[in-house]
Amino acid sequence: MGDSAIKQVVEVLAKALTDHPDQVHVSESEHRGTTLVELYVAPGELGRVIGKQGRTAAALRTLAASAGEKEGKTVQLEFRDGRP
Repeated sequence: MGDSAIKQVVEVLAKALTDHPDQVHVSESEHRGTTLVELYVAPGELGRVIGKQGRTAAALRTLAASAGEKEGKTVQLEFRDGRP
C-alpha cells in the first residue's frame, strides 16, 4: 500500500514552501485513534512552513485534516526542525 493522501498533501506543499525540498520528510503514525503526521524540514526552514503568525501552518493543518476526513481519520500535524 502506498502513502496516504494526508501524507502526500503535506509533503507536496512542504516541498513547495522550502528552499531544500530534498530535506523534507513526512512520517505518519496512529496514536489512540488519531493520525499523527510529523513534518520534518531542513534546520532553519521551520519558519517557512509556519509562516507569519502561524497562518501557513494553520492552512497546512486544515488541508491535512480535510484529506484525513476523506479517509475517515482525525489528523494532528506537528512541525519538526531537522531530521527524524
